[in-house]
Amino acid sequence: MQFRTRFAPSPTGPLHLGHAYSAMLAHDMARAAGGDFLLRIEDIDQSRARPEWESQIYDDLHWLGLSWLDPVMRQSDRLSTYRSALQGLWDRGLLYPCSCNRRDILAALSAPQEGAELPTGPDGPVYPGTCRRQPAPGTPMPDQALRLDLARAVAAIGPDPLRFSETGQHPQQVVIDPKSLIDTVGDIVLARRGMGTSYHLSVVLDDAAQGITHVIRGADLFEATPLHVLLQRLLKLPTPIYHHHRLIRDDAGKRLAKRDDARAIAKYRAEGATPQDIRAMVGL
Repeated sequence: MQFRTRFAPSPTGPLHLGHAYSAMLAHDMARAAGGDFLLRIEDIDQSRARPEWESQIYDDLHWLGLSWLDPVMRQSDRLSTYRSALQGLWDRGLLYPCSCNRRDILAALSAPQEGAELPTGPDGPVYPGTCRRQPAPGTPMPDQALRLDLARAVAAIGPDPLRFSETGQHPQQVVIDPKSLIDTVGDIVLARRGMGTSYHLSVVLDDAAQGITHVIRGADLFEATPLHVLLQRLLKLPTPIYHHHRLIRDDAGKRLAKRDDARAIAKYRAEGATPQDIRAMVGL
């Protein structure tokens, strides 16, 4: 199997040290294996994506010494692919429309006992199923938020466990009972209003389209992986090997985010840092 991985940033702000670590690690692993390194621009959130940030991504990555195969995949070019996958799931009775906002969900989940913790999944509080109902046969798929009915999805894939190989900080063969996802993940959003897709749907479709054999990404996405494997089974897509790496954190121990401009690669470049300095900062 030819090693093939990718780096998939969103053009919604400057790349920071955490991005640098993830991109360089993936690039190093691909080169060490004699494989391919690809770049994907995850720009489905057009309300926040900016051309100048996309240009900065290319500039920063080239400055770090990284190269990738052309062409670069851009999610905004693949909306019809996501729509087709959603239509297939809708026709199978696995999706339903949802009009709940975050406040509605939190209100529905309000625990009667003070101090009780809300169930939390990859996207925050586990959806309580407020809008869950089976659309009538032949109902056109609406242009609004669509959730995956986890119980029906689990029934559709059968009783076999979900499996994936993890080679990151804790190498293991992960085996999950699909039924456990009903309570730990819940009815996840697969299409957000105004986007036509979601991270969870697009990432599994894009990885398959690019022939990705190894997904290298931060440990914060480990808990989303069982859901991604479930979607791969539903959509008859291959499951890659996963490598969830450590996160780069600030002095207070908090993982870096796009708003951490103080740790932007461009800032270090402007101050005279070299790519080797960046490697040293992130422990490569």
